[in-house]
Amino acid sequence: MPVSDDRLFRDALGRFATGITVITCRDPQTDQPQGFTANSFSSLSLDPPLVLFSLRKQAQCLPAFLGSEAFAVNILAEDQVDLSARFASSDPGRWEGLEHQTWSTGAPILPDMLASFECRTVSTHEGGDHVIFIGQVLALSMPREAPPLLYFRGAYHGVKP
Repeated sequence: MPVSDDRLFRDALGRFATGITVITCRDPQTDQPQGFTANSFSSLSLDPPLVLFSLRKQAQCLPAFLGSEAFAVNILAEDQVDLSARFASSDPGRWEGLEHQTWSTGAPILPDMLASFECRTVSTHEGGDHVIFIGQVLALSMPREAPPLLYFRGAYHGVKP
């Protein structure tokens, strides 16, 4: 069937379950943390360790990510729906009251994640209405064990052990 209907395409893509992440960076212009909720995260290579994500060209935080030399990927657990919703919004106060760490690059690492990756941006690529970021993983942590937060057919899901 030809892909001529955007809604049909989105619905078909929604049948692929994805994990939920919050991807962060430090804005080099303001030195403030930036971040957004994403399910467009993937591993790319083991040697060297590379990951990728994509960001909409219309996203308010795109200039910060393009200007930054680093980013962090924070993988959410099923009990972190509120955190996902916080970073899916455009609320400028989404960082208020939220603790975070920084490692060598200054990209914000969120607490209590399933895993966090600190990455140096190695390249960006145009991809339709998105920009694809490829990063080399410099450091990682896996601070806890819990079921992941998943997104499937337009809704959050958890995986019960």
